[in-house]
Amino acid sequence: MQLSVNTFLSLDGVMQGPGAVDEDTSGGFDRGGWLVPQADAASSEVVAGWFRLADAILLGRSTYQMMRTYWSRVTDPDNSVAVALNTYPKHVVSSSLDEAAADWTGTSLVRGDVVDAVRRLKEQPGRELQVHGSHRLARTLHDAGLVDVYRLLYFPVVVGTGKRLFDEGAVPSSFRVDGGEILGSGAVSLTLVPTAFSTGDYVVRGGQEAVTSPAG
Repeated sequence: MQLSVNTFLSLDGVMQGPGAVDEDTSGGFDRGGWLVPQADAASSEVVAGWFRLADAILLGRSTYQMMRTYWSRVTDPDNSVAVALNTYPKHVVSSSLDEAAADWTGTSLVRGDVVDAVRRLKEQPGRELQVHGSHRLARTLHDAGLVDVYRLLYFPVVVGTGKRLFDEGAVPSSFRVDGGEILGSGAVSLTLVPTAFSTGDYVVRGGQEAVTSPAG
């Protein structure tokens, strides 16, 4: 399976607590729900499209517990997000969650070496193993080079503080844009494929501007 990271971001890269005031207040975060005034039917359809590509879900403990509390109560058979989350295999990374607490249908626990465990999950047949939210897990998988595709939904809002997908110390990466769309609300949907990080220089040669790479 391919591994994808799917998440909502503000213009300043914040992914914490987008959907509710009390969704994630860790670190004293008090700006939860910043996505809600920006969301519309088009952004909901983008997210539904993400889940239609999934065959399994991979979550961090906090995101798992938040999603279980909300989505296990959504029984609408026409809600593709709810159907995916309530029926697809779910792998939750946690050293503290016990089996009794991992009681959402189809849940299995991932313990020990997360990077090694995810490598083995990727070897299973299927289309996508999808990470949603899960800040610390997404960062670990990025730094390990295990993410095959990022699907990011940027909203036109600056939150100013909070957990960021790519914060200080992230392993450098470049990306190839594999798809993009500007929604009616102004949100931007991007599909990005990681590529090797590179640098270059702007120089002047013979009175003309030129671009060089470190190799020449």
